[in-house]
Amino acid sequence: MTGALAAGWLAAAGAVLLPAALYLAGVGVRRDGGRDWPAARTASWLLGCLLVGTALSPPVETAGTGATGHMVQHLLLGAAAPLALVLGAPMTLLLGALGPAARRPVAAVLHSRPLRLLAHPATGAVLATGGLHLLYLTPLHALSTRSDAVHALVHGHLLVAGCLFAWSVAGPDPAPRRPGTGVRVAVVVAAGGAHAVLAQLLYARAGALPPGAGLDAEEVRTAAQVMYHGGHLVDLALLVALFGARYRRGRRRETARAAGADVATLRAHVPGDDDGGVPWRGSRQGPMARSSPPG
Repeated sequence: MTGALAAGWLAAAGAVLLPAALYLAGVGVRRDGGRDWPAARTASWLLGCLLVGTALSPPVETAGTGATGHMVQHLLLGAAAPLALVLGAPMTLLLGALGPAARRPVAAVLHSRPLRLLAHPATGAVLATGGLHLLYLTPLHALSTRSDAVHALVHGHLLVAGCLFAWSVAGPDPAPRRPGTGVRVAVVVAAGGAHAVLAQLLYARAGALPPGAGLDAEEVRTAAQVMYHGGHLVDLALLVALFGARYRRGRRRETARAAGADVATLRAHVPGDDDGGVPWRGSRQGPMARSSPPG
C-alpha cells in the first residue's frame, strides 16, 4: 500500500470514526443522566458518517477522476450524507449533553442574526445548488482536479451547504424563525428544478461542460443522468423527512390535547365537597367547611 493510498484510507476512517465517537459519547452522557435518546437518530447519524467516509474512500476518490464517479461522490457528500447527518439531531444532542454554562454560548449562536439568515431554506438552496452550478459551468471543476486544496474546499462546501439546506428544511434540531411547511416545500421544488436544469445542460453540452475538464462526452452524459435521477431521489427523501416530522408533531399535539382532556374529565368526576368526599387539590374548602353547625 502506497503512502497516498494509506493516507486516503486514514482520512476516510477518520471521517467516520471521529464524529461517530463524539456522537456516541453524547448519547452516553444523556443516558448517564437518566435521559434516553432515540435509536433512529443514532442510526441516522452513523449512516451519515458512513456515507461521508465512503465518498472520501480511495476507491470512490479514484473513480471520482471520471465524470460519473465524480458525480456519485458529489451526490453522497452534498445530498445523501447531509440528510442522514441532520436527521441525527446533533445540535439537540449537544445541548442536552452540555452543562448550563457551556450551553448558553451555543444557544446564543443559534439565536444570532447571521444564523437566522443562514437557517432560511432559500439560503441553503442557493448555497447548495448555486455551488454546483459554479462548479460545473465554470473552470472550477477543472481546477479542483489539479489542486488538492481546491478539491478539499469543494468537498467541504458541498457537505456544509448540504447540511445547512437539509437542516433548514427538515432538521429536527431547533432553527430560528423557520418558515412554514409551504415555503419549505416550494424551496425544495425550486432547488430540485435548478438541479434538473443543470443536469440537462451538462447532458446537452457534454464535451464542452465542465469547461476545461477535457472529459469524455459520453461519460459526461452518464454523469448528467446520475445527477438528474439521483437529485430527484434525494429531494423526495427530503420531502418525506419534512412531512414525517410534520406528522409526528401533529401526533404529539393530539396526544397532549387528549391528555389535557383526560385530566379535565378526571377533575370533573373526582368526589369533592358536595358529595362528602375529599376535595380536589387546590380547593380552598376543607372537608370540615362543608356546612355550618346549627345555631
